[in-house]
Amino acid sequence: MSSLADTPTALPARSLRGDLLELLSSMRFAISLLTVICVASAIGTVVRQGEPATNYVEQFGPFWAEVYGALGLYRIYSSPWFLLILAFLVTSTSLCIARNAPRILVDFRNHKEGIREQALNAFHHRAEGSLAQPLGEAQARVQQLLSSTGWSIKSQVRTGGAGKAAGVMIAARLGAANKLGYIAAHSAIVLVCVGGLFDGDLIVKVQAWAQNLQPFKGGQVTEQSRLSVSNPAYRAQLFVAEGQRSNSAVLNLDKGMLLQPLPFEVELKKFNVDYYATGMPKRFASDIVIHDPRTNTTKTATVEVNHPVVYDGVTIFQSSFEDGGSQVSLKPVFLNGEGVGTQPGLIHGVVNGDALPLASDAQGQVKVEITGLRVINVENLSDSAGAGEDKTDVRGVNLADLSKHLGSGAKPPGDKKLVNVGPSVTYKLRDAAGQAREYQNYMVPVNLNGQALFLLGVRDTPSDNFRFLRVPADENNSMEGWLRLRQALGDEAMRREAVRRFSLNGAPPDRPELAAQLAVSAQRALDLFAGAIVAPREEGEPAPTQASGGLQALSDFIEKVVPEAQREPTSETLVRILNGALAELMNLSREKAGLPVLSMELDSTRAFMTQSVLSMSDAFLYPVPVVLMLDGFEQRQASVFQVTRTPGRNVVYLGCVLLIVGVFAMLYIRERRLWVWLHSDDAGGGTQVRMALSATRHTLDTDAEFERLKTAVLAPDARA
Repeated sequence: MSSLADTPTALPARSLRGDLLELLSSMRFAISLLTVICVASAIGTVVRQGEPATNYVEQFGPFWAEVYGALGLYRIYSSPWFLLILAFLVTSTSLCIARNAPRILVDFRNHKEGIREQALNAFHHRAEGSLAQPLGEAQARVQQLLSSTGWSIKSQVRTGGAGKAAGVMIAARLGAANKLGYIAAHSAIVLVCVGGLFDGDLIVKVQAWAQNLQPFKGGQVTEQSRLSVSNPAYRAQLFVAEGQRSNSAVLNLDKGMLLQPLPFEVELKKFNVDYYATGMPKRFASDIVIHDPRTNTTKTATVEVNHPVVYDGVTIFQSSFEDGGSQVSLKPVFLNGEGVGTQPGLIHGVVNGDALPLASDAQGQVKVEITGLRVINVENLSDSAGAGEDKTDVRGVNLADLSKHLGSGAKPPGDKKLVNVGPSVTYKLRDAAGQAREYQNYMVPVNLNGQALFLLGVRDTPSDNFRFLRVPADENNSMEGWLRLRQALGDEAMRREAVRRFSLNGAPPDRPELAAQLAVSAQRALDLFAGAIVAPREEGEPAPTQASGGLQALSDFIEKVVPEAQREPTSETLVRILNGALAELMNLSREKAGLPVLSMELDSTRAFMTQSVLSMSDAFLYPVPVVLMLDGFEQRQASVFQVTRTPGRNVVYLGCVLLIVGVFAMLYIRERRLWVWLHSDDAGGGTQVRMALSATRHTLDTDAEFERLKTAVLAPDARA
């Protein structure tokens, strides 16, 4: 027979709803969510948000770029998981406030005057004594003392009976705002999160879902991609060119853009920009006119960075600036020298305008897309070589050192010499298959190490750096001298005449057999450099589709016909011969143009020839036979404004104020409670005193404060 004591007591059943409510309202859950939000915000600060996909592929690689994109790291603050965490944080903090606020408010009003007098002995700060005054006078004295120092007081008179002593319990309190700091700080978190949710993309996404809006990526905008003009919250971009007006802003979303019409139009009258010596913008501002069709009024304003304009609840920020459709004139220049000395037809276009037909190749028509105009280009042109050093002469350099193809236009590290090198134009040549290369050409020659050079840049993808073909400028600061030499190099008759002159001038008069040998070597070097012949190939080696030309052709020839031990001296000799033949060819081209010949004894002539050899060799690697040089332009700027309607901003501001107040209250305000128990001393006719102090934080100030209170309450007749 079992007893009741042996029967196990069943634990009370816990419901799933209660467990979830307990978890959601717990402090540890809110702190965990807040930690995740802080980590996500840190990622959003490090990883630039809303960039083109190609930028992330270049930075992280194709695999990780796709993984990070799937996680929404490129638009963290509008990603569903981030908004969901914010919503859970709001819920958790609200439940925490709802659960604890009533107890805090009750405790805020309660002085705890009902504490037992024996419990005062358990406090760390306690004291006992006696006063000569009777109980009534002692009570009035203590209350007046505490009230004058700011304490909130409540008294309880106890008549005794049932084992309880008769007397008066005075309960005092100071620093009660410490409790309210908890509510203020937690309410601030809720307000900030609610304001962030309201002013973020959440409302736009809800509208897109409810109205079945379809984001667009380009082309014609339909009504299915248009938000309401009364949209309560948005953050959009507005593009306005000089002399134009617009009221159509766009919101960038994950899958495209939505059009956000504004209740007014913004006209850009003038865009102003100042630059630092480095070429970076120092200040840019927009002079605008706001046209309101509802009231038929206008408002003139200036929008500047950190100085927005607010109109009808919409804030207009200066975000950035771009080209607003500048008019440019491009002059085609053929790298083979065709048409040198003539005035070719100009190509007139608009930056970021429609593609223009340029020419036709085997695959179809090639079109030019003008993508950029930069009026100011500040580059570091510090001279890596000393001013008094001689310039490089190709006749004393190994051939392998000269095979540098289309190098970077950047200078080596050293002292900076920042110079504005003038305007440049950027364009793309797109073939019929849709493939395109990007080109950047400077309008005027750039002085590098004392040599004036035209920089002709090219890159295959936007992630690559530009590689530059450096064409030397002639005595008139034009490309015509180099183009005449390039045209003469492609003329077989002029090559033969240049070789004849070189062999006659280079061989001793009494050694005619050397002149013949020199002519053979010079003819072969010049023909190889011009791409007129190809280097011999080994048996079974496929024939090249076309002659390579340039220094690479000479290098291939030496590798095929010269033993390895003799290649270095042979290359030096062959380059010297090539340089001499090219010098004769240059003067021959000048005679044909009716210009005086140049002496090779001049440093300027040698520098020109040195760079001409390198640039003509690199020209064989240039992907197209024509470059488009900037002949003239009419710049038109455009401003990119950020237009926002953020009604939750005031809620966030209120939350920030509450957060400051709450943190200040919790950290810098100490709650202190003081109890003073007074009862009559029947033997002495005075009053017995027992007092105790409690504080939320035990500090040295608490010890000192209690000593002052003890002295003030028990003096002048205190007897410990």
